[in-house]
Amino acid sequence: MSAARARAPAPRRSRAPDPLAVIPRGVDTVEVRAGRRSITLTNLRKPFWRAEGLTKGDLLRYYAAVAPVLVPHLQNRAMVMKRYPDGADGPFFFMKRAPSPRPDWIETCSIAHGSGNVIDFPIVQDLLALLWVVNLGCIDLNQWYARCDDVDRPDYLHFDLDPVDDSTGFARVLEAALTVREALDGLGMPSYPKTTGSRGVHVYVPIVRGPAQKEVWEVAKAIALGLVRARPALLTAEYRVARRPRGRVLVDYNQNAWGQTLASVYSVRPRPRAPVSTPVTWREIERGLAIEDFRIDNLPGRVARVGDLFAPLLAHTGRFRLDRLR
Repeated sequence: MSAARARAPAPRRSRAPDPLAVIPRGVDTVEVRAGRRSITLTNLRKPFWRAEGLTKGDLLRYYAAVAPVLVPHLQNRAMVMKRYPDGADGPFFFMKRAPSPRPDWIETCSIAHGSGNVIDFPIVQDLLALLWVVNLGCIDLNQWYARCDDVDRPDYLHFDLDPVDDSTGFARVLEAALTVREALDGLGMPSYPKTTGSRGVHVYVPIVRGPAQKEVWEVAKAIALGLVRARPALLTAEYRVARRPRGRVLVDYNQNAWGQTLASVYSVRPRPRAPVSTPVTWREIERGLAIEDFRIDNLPGRVARVGDLFAPLLAHTGRFRLDRLR
């Protein structure tokens, strides 16, 4: 078994680390160091997308490349791990509690649940922590909506738009996204779209932190139900799967509930061609696009060209005050 050692540059938003300098090709294991901290990445040549010839090492190299724009969206938030030990084609399992043993520098977020359990979730604070999580077999990343210092007060609300069935073409999903934008514009709410990397589109609204998660859910529900009343031939918000009308796009406001998560921006998805959940412009939505346009092989180049289109989700300014809707 071959091995190597590399030093991980600290992730900076201005320049991505060279993924080959961090994780060279042609080795099975590599030790990555950052100052006095280190991790060993394993099984780098293990197939993770067999049809595409992509390995676990390719996945790790992708995340190293986009870390400067990705990590700020994950910092200070609990991470729910969805682990695919045998790659995208294999079974997966969810894991909330940070596994032990683990590096002593992995930070955790302790969250009390209604069951009485207190769960210590891992937090991705930098490149090394990101690589540690992905090395566990996490293909996509699912962080909490609220930061760890107050897990009941999120920084954004969102709408998860998915086709109800195979008869709902992706063009209908794009139409639904534009319909959501029009409604949000009418309320004075800024909105930012991204592909889910799976079948749909996510529309995010950065909000001023303050309202509890349930209040945010209630606002998202009210907007979603209003959209359905306005466009019943296009949209549905029906919770029960069996009662959703065919050919519609689901406006899923329930993803705003406490404890729910969505695949983060820049997450790779365990689907054919390794698509990535990618921030896009409204102009791109208007022109038309496909989920497969944004993949593990071309996303780092896109980020180098356009930067982080989701940067407004991190900004202190430009956030909407939900109490304006009262």
